[in-house]
Amino acid sequence: METMVKVTMKDGVHSVVRGTTLSALAKECRDNYPYDIILAKKNGSLCELFKTIDSDCEVEFLTIADSDGNRTYARGMFLMMIRAIYTVLGKEKVEKVRIEHRIGHAYYGEIDGSVKLTEELAQEIKKEMRRLVAEKVVFHKRTITTADAREMFRRHKMYDKEKLFRFRRVSKTNIYNLGGFEDYFYGYMPETTEILRYFDFQPYRDGFLLIVPKRAQPNVVVPFAPREKLFATLQEANQWGRCMEIDTVGSLNEALAAGELNDLVLVQEALQEKKIAEIAERIHEREGVKFIMIAGPSSSGKTTFSHRLSIQLRALGMRPHPIAVDDYFVDRENTPKDENGDYNFECLEAIDIEQFNADMLALLRGEEVELPTFNFKIGKREYKGNKKKLGPEDVLVIEGIHGLNDKLSHALPRENKFKIYISALTEINIDEHNRIPTTDGRLLRRIVRDARTRGASAERTITMWPSVRRGEEENIFPFQEECDVMFNSALIYELSVLKQYAEPLLFNVPATSPAYNEAKRLLKFLDYFLGASCENIPQNSILREFVGGSCFKV
Repeated sequence: METMVKVTMKDGVHSVVRGTTLSALAKECRDNYPYDIILAKKNGSLCELFKTIDSDCEVEFLTIADSDGNRTYARGMFLMMIRAIYTVLGKEKVEKVRIEHRIGHAYYGEIDGSVKLTEELAQEIKKEMRRLVAEKVVFHKRTITTADAREMFRRHKMYDKEKLFRFRRVSKTNIYNLGGFEDYFYGYMPETTEILRYFDFQPYRDGFLLIVPKRAQPNVVVPFAPREKLFATLQEANQWGRCMEIDTVGSLNEALAAGELNDLVLVQEALQEKKIAEIAERIHEREGVKFIMIAGPSSSGKTTFSHRLSIQLRALGMRPHPIAVDDYFVDRENTPKDENGDYNFECLEAIDIEQFNADMLALLRGEEVELPTFNFKIGKREYKGNKKKLGPEDVLVIEGIHGLNDKLSHALPRENKFKIYISALTEINIDEHNRIPTTDGRLLRRIVRDARTRGASAERTITMWPSVRRGEEENIFPFQEECDVMFNSALIYELSVLKQYAEPLLFNVPATSPAYNEAKRLLKFLDYFLGASCENIPQNSILREFVGGSCFKV
């Protein structure tokens, strides 16, 4: 006699036979979801769909439009693509497939070996990927010892993974097999290739692009729009990593284990200071620059960067003055509200654009202007005698999320503006197939900083993060390419340092919290890194803005 168990879902209680897979239940509930179901939460914990239901439980299904589901979709695409590349090009011609970084909704990678990726070969690879989708190939998961995993990676010439697993403390490792091709991935996988229907694959520069849908439209593949400046900055980050001979977490751990942290810090900080000095030179050499507009996403290190840039400008004989766009917020009662009825401080309409432009134009004409200070406690602008008048060597360093948007500074002549985009664009990846999203690095920075400066819990910061990301997508990323120069604030060693500060905060997120699964994911991610002390980090380092001990007011 079959034993029935109860499954509580949003639409009510379902009775299913004990041992039923989550996949079978998902097929019954498919019509209740707008997009393809790819993952599940069982009693609050993430599960792959092949898992069975053996007792009464609560189940929530995730689609390819959810953040965890979207990551799972990308992971499945990576493994399917890598298998197709080896099938079409041949193992004897391919030394390594590297997934480097994300550009918008596309992933850029390169193929090392004795073959050049042509349009014809790319079409063959895409055709093979389509075949795998049509055949509904199963992602088989098996658990082996970590020692056996290292031997398997060595045999398959996945040397970055072999190096990474030298530092793994767990005794067991999960390996995925797709049609006979085995690999390791950080995170969950889809059940079969059938769900991976939406993609494009094409050659690009020295490598390839794997184009996937945006989360907002998870069943539509939008054509790739090149972002030349972002791509160049990301490639430069890769070159820095290779220059340092540290482009994966395994090689970073080896350097730390060998006692090379101090040299690593000195070289990396010197590279950043050199870049900041070069930006200052460009500003100094361009005639007429009076407004240096700095913008970037949350936790990019904008404040420290502004201070360090100002020092370099002063060394060139210029006189920089900081201006915060936030001081031009409209009074609280006039602030627009979002769809939830909350004040939207990140939209452009939250700024008194006309007053900002009037003040900046007056300064440009050589007039003396009293600048406002926004009182966040009472929600109003105040004037406290902060007067400015620009001389021949004076420049304003203006920091704000809308700095690259010409609507903010519409009245200012373009020749008087120098725009800088700053972000923490990760310089290393976990291994050749597992990349580190730049958003993870920034989120960890913010968790550490908010706990130190605001007493905010990791739970609160994680809960607020989706709203922060939406603001970035709307107000910052669309204007990236409008900048004169991009600056990468990421440091090769920083995640090893942040680990010491972030882990206790993440462990403190309760299992009942909606932020728990994200905290758990970040803890698993940090487990790849050896910890590093902040003792030898300079006081002017961008990392000091987050861990404390900065010589600047940040």
